[in-house]
Amino acid sequence: MTQLTHFNQAGEAHMVDVGDKAITQRTAVTEGYIEMQPETLKLIIDGGHKKGDVLAIARIAGIMASKKTADLIPLCHPLPITHVDISLTAETDKNRVRCQTTVKTNGQTGVEMEALTATQIALLTIYDMCKAVDRGMVIQSVQLLEKNGGKSGHWQRQ
Repeated sequence: MTQLTHFNQAGEAHMVDVGDKAITQRTAVTEGYIEMQPETLKLIIDGGHKKGDVLAIARIAGIMASKKTADLIPLCHPLPITHVDISLTAETDKNRVRCQTTVKTNGQTGVEMEALTATQIALLTIYDMCKAVDRGMVIQSVQLLEKNGGKSGHWQRQ
């Protein structure tokens, strides 16, 4: 296992210097789920929510969050994101919504944190919009599926 990079030789937190790293195309893909009551999922699918299109609003929230990641995570570099795609899919057989996010940049460090943040915020937005009818929703299994670019190259969850 490699050493943690956000600590210097004295054990103090610091922002990693990426200035000497090559600019490459970087991509990260993440996923997560929010489980809910069948009635809540039906309300989302049918578009019957008084607050509007739950999935459209969650998608926009996730995109906005990806662009604010460096403001939320103390040692995260601000990155010029070139693309964000958020796919929200209702899985009626499991009473949940799946969120899959892809984030891309051309830069000196990866976009895993931006993709994970976008997924979390999209799912939290669904929770926020539906909590009045279902406080028992569960956000789960938010994880990196794949990353590409940089010195470490390609990684994919098995």
